[in-house]
Amino acid sequence: MNRTPRFLMTGALVLAGATATLLLTGCQTGDGASWLKVPWGPVTEAEAKAIGTEAYLYGYPLVTMDTTRRVMTNVSKFEPAKLRAPMSQFANTRDYPTAALKDVTAPNIDTLYSTAWITVGAEPWVLHIPDMGDRYYLFPMLDAWTNVFADPGQRLGVKGGDFAVTGPGWKGTLPAGLREIKAPTDLVWIVGRISCTGTPEDYQAVHQLQDQLSLTPLSAWGKPYTPPAEVPINPAVKMEVPTRDQVNAMDAGTFFNRLAQLMKDNPPGAADAPITARMAKLGIIPGQPFDVTQLAPAVARGLEAGRLAGQEKIGNEIKTIGKKVNGWQITFTGEYGVNYPFRAAVACFGLGANRALDACYPVAMVDADGQPLTGANKYVWHFADKASLPPVAGFWSLTMYDASWFFVDNPLNRYALSQRNDLKTNADGSIDLYVQKDSPGADKEANWLPAPAGQFVLCLRLYWPKPAFLDGKWAPPAVKKLP
Repeated sequence: MNRTPRFLMTGALVLAGATATLLLTGCQTGDGASWLKVPWGPVTEAEAKAIGTEAYLYGYPLVTMDTTRRVMTNVSKFEPAKLRAPMSQFANTRDYPTAALKDVTAPNIDTLYSTAWITVGAEPWVLHIPDMGDRYYLFPMLDAWTNVFADPGQRLGVKGGDFAVTGPGWKGTLPAGLREIKAPTDLVWIVGRISCTGTPEDYQAVHQLQDQLSLTPLSAWGKPYTPPAEVPINPAVKMEVPTRDQVNAMDAGTFFNRLAQLMKDNPPGAADAPITARMAKLGIIPGQPFDVTQLAPAVARGLEAGRLAGQEKIGNEIKTIGKKVNGWQITFTGEYGVNYPFRAAVACFGLGANRALDACYPVAMVDADGQPLTGANKYVWHFADKASLPPVAGFWSLTMYDASWFFVDNPLNRYALSQRNDLKTNADGSIDLYVQKDSPGADKEANWLPAPAGQFVLCLRLYWPKPAFLDGKWAPPAVKKLP
Protein backbone atom coordinates (compact mmCIF):
# COMPACT_ATOMS: atom_id res chain seq x y z
CA MET A 1 0.00 0.00 0.00
CA ASN A 2 1.34 3.44 -0.95
CA ARG A 3 1.87 5.89 1.89
CA THR A 4 1.90 9.64 1.25
CA PRO A 5 4.13 11.51 3.69
CA ARG A 6 2.53 14.34 5.64
CA PHE A 7 5.03 16.83 7.00
CA LEU A 8 4.73 18.72 10.27
CA MET A 9 6.87 21.83 9.83
CA THR A 10 8.68 21.91 13.13
CA GLY A 11 12.38 21.62 13.56
CA ALA A 12 15.60 23.53 13.25
CA LEU A 13 17.69 25.14 10.58
CA VAL A 14 21.27 24.01 10.31
CA LEU A 15 23.59 26.47 8.59
CA ALA A 16 26.93 25.38 7.22
CA GLY A 17 28.67 28.31 5.60
CA ALA A 18 26.07 29.77 3.27
CA THR A 19 24.20 26.50 2.74
CA ALA A 20 20.96 25.96 4.62
CA THR A 21 19.57 22.55 5.54
CA LEU A 22 16.22 22.26 7.29
CA LEU A 23 15.76 19.43 9.76
CA LEU A 24 12.08 18.59 10.06
CA THR A 25 10.83 16.58 13.01
CA GLY A 26 7.69 14.52 13.03
CA CYS A 27 7.70 13.54 9.36
CA GLN A 28 4.72 11.16 9.47
CA THR A 29 5.35 8.32 7.02
CA GLY A 30 3.07 5.78 8.62
CA ASP A 31 6.07 4.01 10.09
CA GLY A 32 6.74 6.49 12.92
CA ALA A 33 8.41 9.83 13.23
CA SER A 34 11.79 10.42 11.68
CA TRP A 35 14.12 13.18 10.56
CA LEU A 36 14.01 14.51 7.03
CA LYS A 37 16.72 16.68 5.52
CA VAL A 38 15.62 19.15 2.88
CA PRO A 39 18.64 20.97 1.38
CA TRP A 40 17.78 24.44 0.12
CA GLY A 41 21.11 25.24 -1.39
CA PRO A 42 23.27 28.31 -0.86
CA VAL A 43 21.73 31.49 0.53
CA THR A 44 23.49 34.43 -1.04
CA GLU A 45 24.00 37.83 0.51
CA ALA A 46 21.57 39.32 -2.00
CA GLU A 47 18.90 36.74 -1.18
CA ALA A 48 19.41 37.27 2.54
CA LYS A 49 18.85 40.99 2.00
CA ALA A 50 15.68 40.34 0.01
CA ILE A 51 14.31 37.95 2.64
CA GLY A 52 15.37 40.29 5.43
CA THR A 53 13.54 43.21 3.82
CA GLU A 54 10.32 41.22 3.47
CA ALA A 55 10.63 39.74 6.94
CA TYR A 56 11.25 43.14 8.52
CA LEU A 57 8.11 44.58 6.95
CA TYR A 58 6.17 41.47 7.95
CA GLY A 59 7.35 41.39 11.55
CA TYR A 60 7.55 45.11 12.31
CA PRO A 61 3.98 45.36 13.67
CA LEU A 62 4.41 42.38 16.00
CA VAL A 63 7.70 43.65 17.44
CA THR A 64 6.25 47.16 17.74
CA MET A 65 3.18 45.90 19.59
CA ASP A 66 5.31 43.92 22.03
CA THR A 67 7.68 46.84 22.62
CA THR A 68 4.75 49.18 23.17
CA ARG A 69 3.19 46.71 25.60
CA ARG A 70 6.44 46.43 27.56
CA VAL A 71 6.58 50.18 28.07
CA MET A 72 2.89 50.80 28.69
CA THR A 73 2.56 48.00 31.27
CA ASN A 74 5.93 48.25 33.06
CA VAL A 75 4.54 50.18 36.03
CA SER A 76 3.67 49.06 39.54
CA LYS A 77 0.27 50.74 39.34
CA PHE A 78 -1.79 52.93 37.05
CA GLU A 79 -0.02 56.12 35.95
CA PRO A 80 -2.66 58.45 34.49
CA ALA A 81 -0.19 61.06 33.26
CA LYS A 82 1.39 58.63 30.78
CA LEU A 83 -1.49 56.24 30.01
CA ARG A 84 0.30 53.30 31.62
CA ALA A 85 -1.05 50.48 33.77
CA PRO A 86 -0.01 46.91 34.64
CA MET A 87 -1.11 44.02 32.43
CA SER A 88 -4.86 43.30 32.53
CA GLN A 89 -5.68 46.66 34.07
CA PHE A 90 -7.18 49.72 32.41
CA ALA A 91 -5.24 52.92 31.95
CA ASN A 92 -7.80 55.71 31.69
CA THR A 93 -6.88 59.17 30.50
CA ARG A 94 -8.64 61.74 32.66
CA ASP A 95 -8.02 64.65 30.33
CA TYR A 96 -6.66 65.17 26.87
CA PRO A 97 -2.99 64.36 26.14
CA THR A 98 -0.37 67.02 25.57
CA ALA A 99 2.75 67.29 23.44
CA ALA A 100 4.62 65.49 26.24
CA LEU A 101 2.99 62.13 25.33
CA LYS A 102 5.50 60.00 23.40
CA ASP A 103 4.31 56.45 24.13
CA VAL A 104 1.79 56.35 21.28
CA THR A 105 2.19 57.92 17.86
CA ALA A 106 -0.61 60.01 16.37
CA PRO A 107 -2.73 60.37 19.55
CA ASN A 108 -6.14 62.03 19.31
CA ILE A 109 -7.65 65.00 21.06
CA ASP A 110 -11.30 64.00 20.56
CA THR A 111 -11.84 61.11 22.94
CA LEU A 112 -10.54 59.92 26.27
CA TYR A 113 -8.57 56.72 25.98
CA SER A 114 -9.22 53.63 28.08
CA THR A 115 -6.60 51.07 27.12
CA ALA A 116 -5.57 47.69 28.44
CA TRP A 117 -3.25 44.85 27.43
CA ILE A 118 -4.24 41.25 28.08
CA THR A 119 -2.94 37.82 27.15
CA VAL A 120 -5.62 35.21 26.57
CA GLY A 121 -3.46 32.15 26.02
CA ALA A 122 -3.85 30.80 29.54
CA GLU A 123 -7.53 31.68 29.98
CA PRO A 124 -10.13 34.13 28.69
CA TRP A 125 -10.61 37.58 30.17
CA VAL A 126 -14.02 39.18 30.66
CA LEU A 127 -14.33 42.80 29.60
CA HIS A 128 -17.14 44.80 31.18
CA ILE A 129 -18.31 47.94 29.37
CA PRO A 130 -20.94 50.03 31.17
CA ASP A 131 -24.04 51.33 29.39
CA MET A 132 -22.82 54.29 27.35
CA GLY A 133 -26.29 55.52 26.44
CA ASP A 134 -26.15 57.75 23.37
CA ARG A 135 -22.54 58.78 23.89
CA TYR A 136 -20.15 57.94 21.05
CA TYR A 137 -17.64 55.30 22.08
CA LEU A 138 -15.54 52.64 20.45
CA PHE A 139 -13.59 49.72 21.97
CA PRO A 140 -11.58 48.13 19.15
CA MET A 141 -9.44 45.12 19.95
CA LEU A 142 -6.18 44.60 18.11
CA ASP A 143 -4.39 41.30 17.78
CA ALA A 144 -0.62 41.09 18.09
CA TRP A 145 -0.22 41.89 14.37
CA THR A 146 -2.30 45.13 14.73
CA ASN A 147 -5.38 43.79 12.94
CA VAL A 148 -8.68 44.94 14.48
CA PHE A 149 -10.65 41.74 15.09
CA ALA A 150 -13.55 43.21 17.10
CA ASP A 151 -14.94 46.71 17.63
CA PRO A 152 -17.88 46.95 20.02
CA GLY A 153 -19.23 50.49 20.06
CA GLN A 154 -22.00 52.89 19.17
CA ARG A 155 -21.84 52.18 15.43
CA LEU A 156 -22.80 48.55 16.04
CA GLY A 157 -25.59 49.54 18.42
CA VAL A 158 -23.73 48.11 21.41
CA LYS A 159 -24.58 50.14 24.52
CA GLY A 160 -22.36 48.02 26.78
CA GLY A 161 -22.15 44.51 28.19
CA ASP A 162 -19.84 41.69 29.25
CA PHE A 163 -17.51 40.21 26.66
CA ALA A 164 -15.34 37.10 27.11
CA VAL A 165 -12.18 37.50 25.04
CA THR A 166 -10.97 33.98 24.32
CA GLY A 167 -7.67 32.81 22.87
CA PRO A 168 -7.17 31.09 19.52
CA GLY A 169 -7.00 27.62 21.07
CA TRP A 170 -9.64 28.01 23.78
CA LYS A 171 -12.57 25.63 23.88
CA GLY A 172 -15.21 25.67 26.53
CA THR A 173 -18.63 26.85 27.62
CA LEU A 174 -19.09 30.39 28.82
CA PRO A 175 -21.38 31.37 31.70
CA ALA A 176 -24.74 32.83 30.74
CA GLY A 177 -24.66 36.52 29.93
CA LEU A 178 -21.19 36.56 28.39
CA ARG A 179 -20.68 37.29 24.70
CA GLU A 180 -17.60 35.60 23.24
CA ILE A 181 -15.02 37.50 21.22
CA LYS A 182 -12.39 35.13 19.87
CA ALA A 183 -8.89 36.60 19.54
CA PRO A 184 -6.57 35.21 16.83
CA THR A 185 -3.45 35.78 18.97
CA ASP A 186 -2.45 35.50 22.61
CA LEU A 187 -1.71 39.22 22.93
CA VAL A 188 -4.65 41.63 22.73
CA TRP A 189 -4.64 45.40 22.96
CA ILE A 190 -7.95 47.05 23.87
CA VAL A 191 -7.86 50.67 22.71
CA GLY A 192 -11.07 52.16 24.05
CA ARG A 193 -12.18 55.66 23.11
CA ILE A 194 -15.04 57.59 24.70
CA SER A 195 -16.07 60.96 23.26
CA CYS A 196 -15.74 63.93 25.57
CA THR A 197 -16.25 67.64 25.01
CA GLY A 198 -13.45 68.55 27.40
CA THR A 199 -15.61 70.59 29.77
CA PRO A 200 -15.29 69.91 33.51
CA GLU A 201 -18.84 68.54 33.59
CA ASP A 202 -18.26 66.16 30.70
CA TYR A 203 -14.91 65.06 32.06
CA GLN A 204 -16.69 64.01 35.25
CA ALA A 205 -19.37 62.11 33.31
CA VAL A 206 -16.78 60.20 31.29
CA HIS A 207 -14.68 59.49 34.38
CA GLN A 208 -17.70 57.78 35.94
CA LEU A 209 -18.00 55.55 32.87
CA GLN A 210 -14.29 54.77 32.87
CA ASP A 211 -14.41 53.79 36.53
CA GLN A 212 -16.95 51.09 35.66
CA LEU A 213 -14.71 49.42 33.08
CA SER A 214 -13.18 46.17 34.30
CA LEU A 215 -11.21 43.11 33.27
CA THR A 216 -11.70 39.82 35.12
CA PRO A 217 -10.12 36.42 34.43
CA LEU A 218 -12.82 33.92 33.52
CA SER A 219 -11.86 31.74 36.50
CA ALA A 220 -12.80 34.63 38.81
CA TRP A 221 -15.96 35.67 36.98
CA GLY A 222 -18.93 35.87 39.32
CA LYS A 223 -16.63 36.00 42.35
CA PRO A 224 -15.07 38.94 44.18
CA TYR A 225 -11.98 39.96 42.18
CA THR A 226 -9.51 42.75 42.77
CA PRO A 227 -6.46 43.17 40.53
CA PRO A 228 -3.08 43.42 42.28
CA ALA A 229 -2.54 46.80 43.93
CA GLU A 230 1.10 46.87 42.83
CA VAL A 231 3.15 44.65 40.53
CA PRO A 232 6.94 44.33 40.04
CA ILE A 233 8.54 46.36 37.28
CA ASN A 234 11.37 45.43 34.93
CA PRO A 235 14.21 47.95 35.30
CA ALA A 236 15.67 46.89 31.93
CA VAL A 237 12.75 48.34 29.98
CA LYS A 238 13.57 51.73 28.46
CA MET A 239 10.62 53.74 29.75
CA GLU A 240 11.59 57.16 28.41
CA VAL A 241 12.63 56.20 24.87
CA PRO A 242 9.76 56.28 22.34
CA THR A 243 8.84 52.75 21.33
CA ARG A 244 9.33 53.48 17.65
CA ASP A 245 12.90 54.59 18.34
CA GLN A 246 13.50 51.41 20.34
CA VAL A 247 12.30 49.18 17.50
CA ASN A 248 14.17 51.11 14.84
CA ALA A 249 17.39 50.85 16.86
CA MET A 250 17.30 47.03 17.03
CA ASP A 251 19.91 45.35 14.85
CA ALA A 252 18.96 42.37 12.73
CA GLY A 253 19.95 39.81 15.36
CA THR A 254 17.91 41.46 18.09
CA PHE A 255 14.90 42.21 15.92
CA PHE A 256 14.53 38.80 14.29
CA ASN A 257 15.19 36.90 17.51
CA ARG A 258 12.44 38.90 19.19
CA LEU A 259 10.15 38.27 16.22
CA ALA A 260 10.77 34.52 16.28
CA GLN A 261 10.02 34.30 20.01
CA LEU A 262 6.84 36.36 19.70
CA MET A 263 5.49 34.17 16.89
CA LYS A 264 5.21 31.24 19.29
CA ASP A 265 2.18 32.64 21.13
CA ASN A 266 1.08 34.90 18.28
CA PRO A 267 1.23 32.51 15.36
CA PRO A 268 1.29 33.57 11.73
CA GLY A 269 -1.94 33.21 9.80
CA ALA A 270 -2.43 30.68 7.01
CA ALA A 271 -1.98 33.43 4.42
CA ASP A 272 1.49 34.14 5.85
CA ALA A 273 2.89 30.75 4.84
CA PRO A 274 4.98 32.06 1.89
CA ILE A 275 6.85 34.66 3.93
CA THR A 276 7.37 32.41 6.96
CA ALA A 277 8.78 29.72 4.67
CA ARG A 278 11.29 32.22 3.27
CA MET A 279 12.19 33.38 6.77
CA ALA A 280 12.87 29.78 7.77
CA LYS A 281 15.64 29.66 5.18
CA LEU A 282 17.57 32.00 7.47
CA GLY A 283 16.59 30.18 10.66
CA ILE A 284 13.83 32.61 11.68
CA ILE A 285 11.29 30.05 12.91
CA PRO A 286 8.29 30.67 15.20
CA GLY A 287 9.11 29.91 18.81
CA GLN A 288 12.77 29.11 18.27
CA PRO A 289 15.77 31.23 19.26
CA PHE A 290 17.46 33.02 16.39
CA ASP A 291 21.21 33.56 16.62
CA VAL A 292 22.54 35.76 13.84
CA THR A 293 26.11 34.74 14.68
CA GLN A 294 25.36 31.27 13.35
CA LEU A 295 24.87 32.69 9.86
CA ALA A 296 27.69 32.95 7.38
CA PRO A 297 29.16 36.49 7.48
CA ALA A 298 27.84 37.37 4.03
CA VAL A 299 24.36 36.14 4.93
CA ALA A 300 24.43 38.11 8.18
CA ARG A 301 25.45 41.24 6.25
CA GLY A 302 22.61 40.67 3.83
CA LEU A 303 20.10 40.29 6.65
CA GLU A 304 21.23 43.52 8.30
CA ALA A 305 21.03 45.30 4.95
CA GLY A 306 17.52 43.92 4.58
CA ARG A 307 16.55 45.35 7.95
CA LEU A 308 17.76 48.80 6.92
CA ALA A 309 16.03 48.52 3.55
CA GLY A 310 12.81 47.49 5.28
CA GLN A 311 13.04 50.49 7.59
CA GLU A 312 13.49 52.76 4.60
CA LYS A 313 10.52 51.19 2.84
CA ILE A 314 8.32 51.90 5.86
CA GLY A 315 9.26 55.57 5.70
CA ASN A 316 8.52 55.69 2.00
CA GLU A 317 5.31 53.67 2.30
CA ILE A 318 3.63 56.16 4.61
CA LYS A 319 4.01 58.79 1.88
CA THR A 320 2.27 56.74 -0.79
CA ILE A 321 -0.34 54.47 0.85
CA GLY A 322 -3.98 54.84 -0.06
CA LYS A 323 -5.35 57.10 -2.76
CA LYS A 324 -4.40 60.74 -3.17
CA VAL A 325 -7.16 63.32 -3.49
CA ASN A 326 -6.52 67.07 -3.27
CA GLY A 327 -3.15 66.42 -1.63
CA TRP A 328 -4.68 64.09 0.99
CA GLN A 329 -3.81 60.43 1.38
CA ILE A 330 -6.97 58.48 2.14
CA THR A 331 -6.44 55.01 3.55
CA PHE A 332 -8.70 52.40 5.11
CA THR A 333 -6.89 50.86 8.08
CA GLY A 334 -7.46 48.16 10.69
CA GLU A 335 -7.54 45.19 8.28
CA TYR A 336 -4.46 44.51 6.15
CA GLY A 337 -4.41 40.96 4.82
CA VAL A 338 -0.95 40.30 3.36
CA ASN A 339 -0.20 43.93 2.55
CA TYR A 340 2.77 43.91 4.92
CA PRO A 341 4.31 47.26 3.89
CA PHE A 342 0.98 49.02 4.50
CA ARG A 343 0.51 47.32 7.86
CA ALA A 344 4.07 48.15 8.94
CA ALA A 345 3.70 51.81 7.99
CA VAL A 346 0.48 52.14 9.99
CA ALA A 347 2.11 50.40 12.96
CA CYS A 348 5.06 52.78 12.77
CA PHE A 349 3.17 56.04 12.41
CA GLY A 350 -0.37 55.33 13.62
CA LEU A 351 -0.35 52.36 15.98
CA GLY A 352 -3.86 51.50 17.13
CA ALA A 353 -5.67 52.59 13.97
CA ASN A 354 -9.34 51.67 13.60
CA ARG A 355 -11.39 50.00 10.91
CA ALA A 356 -12.56 52.36 8.18
CA LEU A 357 -16.23 51.95 9.09
CA ASP A 358 -15.44 53.19 12.60
CA ALA A 359 -12.96 55.93 11.79
CA CYS A 360 -10.88 57.13 8.86
CA TYR A 361 -7.74 59.23 8.93
CA PRO A 362 -6.98 61.15 5.72
CA VAL A 363 -3.48 62.58 5.96
CA ALA A 364 -1.98 65.64 4.28
CA MET A 365 1.76 66.13 4.01
CA VAL A 366 1.64 68.46 1.01
CA ASP A 367 -0.32 71.54 -0.01
CA ALA A 368 -2.51 72.12 -3.08
CA ASP A 369 0.65 72.54 -5.20
CA GLY A 370 2.20 69.29 -3.98
CA GLN A 371 4.81 71.02 -1.82
CA PRO A 372 5.60 69.76 1.71
CA LEU A 373 3.67 71.44 4.49
CA THR A 374 5.98 73.55 6.62
CA GLY A 375 5.73 76.17 9.32
CA ALA A 376 7.69 78.54 7.09
CA ASN A 377 4.44 79.10 5.15
CA LYS A 378 0.85 80.03 5.96
CA TYR A 379 -2.10 77.92 4.77
CA VAL A 380 -5.88 78.00 4.64
CA TRP A 381 -8.36 75.10 4.58
CA HIS A 382 -11.53 76.42 2.97
CA PHE A 383 -15.15 75.19 2.99
CA ALA A 384 -17.88 76.81 0.94
CA ASP A 385 -20.43 76.40 3.76
CA LYS A 386 -21.24 74.29 6.82
CA ALA A 387 -22.83 71.62 4.62
CA SER A 388 -19.43 71.10 2.99
CA LEU A 389 -17.73 70.11 6.27
CA PRO A 390 -16.66 66.46 6.69
CA PRO A 391 -19.68 64.07 6.50
CA VAL A 392 -19.82 61.97 9.68
CA ALA A 393 -22.40 60.24 11.86
CA GLY A 394 -20.05 60.73 14.81
CA PHE A 395 -17.76 63.76 14.61
CA TRP A 396 -14.63 65.06 12.87
CA SER A 397 -11.38 66.79 13.81
CA LEU A 398 -8.25 68.16 12.13
CA THR A 399 -5.11 67.34 14.14
CA MET A 400 -1.62 68.81 13.81
CA TYR A 401 1.47 66.58 14.17
CA ASP A 402 5.14 67.28 13.73
CA ALA A 403 7.20 65.25 11.26
CA SER A 404 7.46 62.44 13.84
CA TRP A 405 3.70 62.23 14.33
CA PHE A 406 3.59 63.75 17.79
CA PHE A 407 1.61 66.74 19.01
CA VAL A 408 3.08 70.21 18.43
CA ASP A 409 3.72 72.29 21.52
CA ASN A 410 2.17 75.77 21.18
CA PRO A 411 1.05 78.69 23.38
CA LEU A 412 -2.64 77.80 23.08
CA ASN A 413 -2.12 74.10 23.90
CA ARG A 414 -4.30 73.53 20.84
CA TYR A 415 -3.54 70.37 18.90
CA ALA A 416 -6.69 70.10 16.78
CA LEU A 417 -9.72 71.93 15.43
CA SER A 418 -13.08 70.18 15.27
CA GLN A 419 -16.82 70.69 15.19
CA ARG A 420 -16.59 71.20 18.97
CA ASN A 421 -14.77 74.47 18.34
CA ASP A 422 -16.79 77.63 17.89
CA LEU A 423 -15.53 78.16 14.36
CA LYS A 424 -16.14 81.57 12.85
CA THR A 425 -17.82 81.84 9.46
CA ASN A 426 -17.04 84.43 6.83
CA ALA A 427 -19.60 86.98 5.67
CA ASP A 428 -20.63 84.73 2.76
CA GLY A 429 -21.13 81.70 5.05
CA SER A 430 -17.87 80.01 4.12
CA ILE A 431 -15.39 78.72 6.70
CA ASP A 432 -11.62 79.14 6.67
CA LEU A 433 -9.27 77.24 8.96
CA TYR A 434 -5.82 78.82 9.29
CA VAL A 435 -2.84 76.48 9.53
CA GLN A 436 0.39 78.30 10.38
CA LYS A 437 3.07 78.82 13.00
CA ASP A 438 2.09 82.30 14.19
CA SER A 439 -1.32 83.66 15.09
CA PRO A 440 -3.36 84.92 12.10
CA GLY A 441 -4.69 87.72 14.32
CA ALA A 442 -7.15 87.96 17.18
CA ASP A 443 -10.16 88.03 14.85
CA LYS A 444 -9.11 84.75 13.21
CA GLU A 445 -7.54 82.95 16.15
CA ALA A 446 -10.67 80.85 16.82
CA ASN A 447 -9.98 79.10 13.50
CA TRP A 448 -6.20 78.81 13.96
CA LEU A 449 -4.38 75.47 14.13
CA PRO A 450 -0.81 76.17 15.32
CA ALA A 451 2.03 74.58 13.32
CA PRO A 452 5.70 73.90 14.16
CA ALA A 453 8.58 75.74 12.55
CA GLY A 454 9.53 72.75 10.39
CA GLN A 455 7.59 70.23 8.32
CA PHE A 456 4.33 68.90 9.69
CA VAL A 457 1.48 66.49 9.03
CA LEU A 458 -2.27 67.11 9.13
CA CYS A 459 -4.63 64.29 10.05
CA LEU A 460 -8.36 64.56 9.45
CA ARG A 461 -10.28 62.18 11.70
CA LEU A 462 -13.74 61.12 10.64
CA TYR A 463 -15.49 59.13 13.34
CA TRP A 464 -18.20 56.90 11.91
CA PRO A 465 -17.85 58.37 8.41
CA LYS A 466 -20.92 58.55 6.22
CA PRO A 467 -21.16 56.73 2.86
CA ALA A 468 -20.46 59.99 1.01
CA PHE A 469 -16.86 59.74 2.19
CA LEU A 470 -16.48 55.95 2.11
CA ASP A 471 -17.82 55.88 -1.47
CA GLY A 472 -15.55 58.69 -2.61
CA LYS A 473 -18.32 61.22 -3.31
CA TRP A 474 -16.86 63.65 -0.77
CA ALA A 475 -13.17 64.37 -0.32
CA PRO A 476 -11.35 66.85 1.91
CA PRO A 477 -10.46 70.08 0.11
CA ALA A 478 -6.83 70.92 -0.58
CA VAL A 479 -4.75 72.88 1.92
CA LYS A 480 -3.79 76.05 0.06
CA LYS A 481 -0.71 78.16 0.65
CA LEU A 482 -1.44 81.81 1.33
CA PRO A 483 0.54 84.47 -0.54
